[in-house]
Formats: sequence, structure tokens, C-alpha cells
Amino acid sequence: MDKPIRLAVLGSTGSIGRQTLDVVREHPERLKVVALAARSNAALLEAQVREFAPEVACLSSQPHWKMPDSRTRCWGDNAALTELATYPSVDIVVAATSGSDGFRPLLAAIGARKAIALANKEALVMAGALVRRAADQAGVQLRPVDSEHSALWQCLQGEPPDAVSTLILTASGGPFREWSREQLDTATPAQALRHPVWAMGNKITIDSATLMNKGLEVIEAHWLFGVPYDHIEVTIHPQGAVHSLVQFRDGSMKAQLGTPDMRTPIRYALSWPDRWPSALPPLDVQHPGAFNFYPPDVDRFPCLGFAQWAGREGGTYPTALCAADEVAVAAFLAGRLSWSGLSRVVQSVLDRHHNVADPALDDVLEADRDSRRVAADLVEQLTLEKVH
Repeated sequence: MDKPIRLAVLGSTGSIGRQTLDVVREHPERLKVVALAARSNAALLEAQVREFAPEVACLSSQPHWKMPDSRTRCWGDNAALTELATYPSVDIVVAATSGSDGFRPLLAAIGARKAIALANKEALVMAGALVRRAADQAGVQLRPVDSEHSALWQCLQGEPPDAVSTLILTASGGPFREWSREQLDTATPAQALRHPVWAMGNKITIDSATLMNKGLEVIEAHWLFGVPYDHIEVTIHPQGAVHSLVQFRDGSMKAQLGTPDMRTPIRYALSWPDRWPSALPPLDVQHPGAFNFYPPDVDRFPCLGFAQWAGREGGTYPTALCAADEVAVAAFLAGRLSWSGLSRVVQSVLDRHHNVADPALDDVLEADRDSRRVAADLVEQLTLEKVH
């Protein structure tokens, strides 16, 4: 038997990280955890270290974090993430950290020519040109972990690039797909977190409800597959069985279908070009009812339009978009911002942003900091208006 594939899981206590470790449990003979990293969930990280016994682990928010009863080398602070991402014995880096903290470790892992299972959405949205350039120069393949991008990747296998006409990303439409504008004005965090198809973390679930997540995925698809924005579309597919489609220039289409479970695209990213068996039940194509597809309503869900616009404009606009959205979603979940306030904050940050057309990494990080500050000020203003 071949040696097991050795993993570094950055963001191991988040939703994608936990499900990656589920896949490791399914295939202990094929996968070995060498490195684990988390931001602040010490209790869960310590439980993971005890179970998987990695060589190294990092809790980035606690510089002096230690596990005296473990043989695992324990590191702290964000700088240690880069050391984990480039750790010599690692074969695949699962980049599942959120936000801009994942930029430097990802670029370092690419520079070290590690295979990348990419789940850090912000990396491609905020710094897509930098990441793409680095991956091309190093000859590193970016293996998408998002279900929609994994579906596109699978549909594109063996197809020449010039045969592709359109990439079509599917969206369930979220819990508010049929809500009117008046109803949306009263939407609460608890209601927004009731995703009809997927079980995900709070941030991505809210982004799915606003359709911001689908706009971010359009930007990701552009950088992953090199397809122009005018040839990337979004369609609402409430059943959540078709994860994405590719239309070719001869008019034919390919679609990837499957049970909606994130462990499937994670497993494929780790096993490519093989397909390992899964304990999940297969999609039942015999169930009654049709598969439906609808155009998205950008009037009721303007965040999708903002993201598409920011992607086309390029530069640091996508960075401003991501930063504003993260601040606005946190405020909404905390009860400080209304549903309509989410899109108001994002639009206002984009309106005020001073774009850098061809940004270096420092430009991206500065745009991120500045946009977060502007978004926080806007949230404060809207909160005061709500009080008075």
C-alpha cells in the first residue's frame, strides 16, 4: 500500500476543518494528520490533537499555548501558521482558515509547492490575482473545496479550455427565497440561519441567505478557472442536488449531482485524481418532483449584484467587499444591524473605497483594514439611528 497522504489542516476547528477530519476518520489508511491549526477554540483543538496526534499544532490567538501531556509541538501566533503551511512532511495543505489571516500561509504553502485544498474563500476573492500568479509560477494546483467549484472542476476534467462557453453556479436561494421586500425587512438572525439545504458555519449561512456567498463564488470561479465574468452565471436551484453546471460551445452541458454534504468535495480534493468510497447515501434520483432552476432576484438580494460588480471592477474592490460583509454580518448576528442594513453597509463601503488597480499583498491588507474601519463606523451610525 502507498504511504498515507499527510495533511496540514489550517482552520481545523471550523466547519470545513471538522468535516475534513471526518474524512480522515473514514480513510485512516489513506490520510494522516501531520499539522493542525485553529484561531481560538483551544478545547476543541486539544481534543483533535489527542485524537490525531499530529507532529505540530498551532493556536494562533494564544502565543503561549501548550499541551504538556502531548508529544505534539505546540506553537502560537499567526506567524506559526506559515510554518505549519510549509512543514516539510506535509503533502496537502487544507486551507480552511477564514479572513485575511489565511493569506500569508496560503502563499507560503504555494511557494513551498504543497498541494492546496482551498476552502479559504477570502484568499481568491480578496487577492485572486496574487494567488493565481503564485500558483501558476510554482506549478501548484488549487483544488477547490467549495461544493460549487468542486462541481465545476469535476465537469471540466478532460475538457479543453476553449470548449467552455459558460460556468453556471447553483444556489439554493436560502431561507428567504420567496420572501417579499417587506418580509425581508423583519428577518431575524435566527430565521436567516435556517438554511434549507446545507449545514454550515454562521457566517457562510448568512452570506447564503443574502446571496453574497454566490457573488463571492463568481469571483472565485473566475480566478480558479480563468473564465471571464461575462461567462459565469448564477441560477437558483432550491433542491440543492445539482451543485453546478458547465455549458460548452457546442450547446451541450455537464452537471455534477450529489447528496448535499461538504465531505464529498473535501474527499475529492484530497483523493484526486482518484475517487474514494463514501459512507454517505447516494443521491436518490428516483424521488418524486422535478429539478427547478430560476434566475436570481438582485433587487431583493442586492449583495449578489455588488459582488459581481466588484469582481468585474477588480483591484481592491473585492477586498473592500469582503471586509465590509464580514463586519456587517457580525453586526447582524449580534442584533446591531437590520437585514437591510447588511446591504447598506456593503454598498456604502464600496462607494467610499479608493481602488488600487493592481494591488500587492500589502495593498490588499491595507484595503482590508481600512474597509473594516469604515464598515464599523457605518454600523455604529446605523445602530444609533435604530436607537433614536
